[in-house]
Amino acid sequence: MNNLSALLEKSARDHNHLCPRQILGVRIGLRGIGSLQLEANQGSKRLLVITETDGCFADGLSAATNCTVGHRTLRVEDYGKAAATFVDTQTGRAVRVAPVIDIRERASAFVTDEPRHYFAQMQAYQIMPDEDMLTVQEVFLNTPIEHIISRPGMRVNCDICGEEIMNEREICCEGSIMCKSCIGSGYYRPGIKVCLPYQISSYK
Repeated sequence: MNNLSALLEKSARDHNHLCPRQILGVRIGLRGIGSLQLEANQGSKRLLVITETDGCFADGLSAATNCTVGHRTLRVEDYGKAAATFVDTQTGRAVRVAPVIDIRERASAFVTDEPRHYFAQMQAYQIMPDEDMLTVQEVFLNTPIEHIISRPGMRVNCDICGEEIMNEREICCEGSIMCKSCIGSGYYRPGIKVCLPYQISSYK
C-alpha cells in the first residue's frame, strides 16, 4: 500500500490532480508487471505497455511502469478502453489487464458510506483486491514485437510526399516506398498546402 501511495502521488504530481482513472491506471500497471514477473523499467526497455486509451489512465500506467511515449515503451492504441497490454520484449509474452465489467458497481458496494460515485471509486480503487476489480488474460500480438519496436536509425523518404519515415513504418507498394498517409491509410486527408511566412517576434 505504501508503494501504491507513492505512485499515486507521482501520478497526481505529473497530472496536477488525482482521479479514479489514474488510480485504475496505476493498479492495472502494477498488476501487469506483476503478471509478467517484471519490475518497472529502470533504464531498460524490456517492458512495453500498449494502452487502449489516453489521458488520465495513461498517466497512471506511466507512473506505475516508468513506460513513456518518449522512450518508445508506451504505445497508444485508442480503443476508448481503460485497459492495457504488457509485453516482455525479451520473451514476447504478453498479458492484457482490464477492469471487470461492473467495476463501478463493485466500487460503490465496496465503499458503502460514500454515496457519491466518483469519490466511492476514488476510495475503492485504492483498496479493492486485484481479483475483485481486474481481469488478466494472456494475449498474442497480431504484429510481431520486433516490428513494433523496429530498429533504431532506420530512415527512408516517401516517394510521393518526400517526407522522412522513421522506425520502419514505410509501406512498399509496387516498387515504391510510401508513408501511410500517401497510401491512403493515414489519419488525415491532404488538403491545400499553406506556407505561412516565417515571423520573428521581438521581446523587450
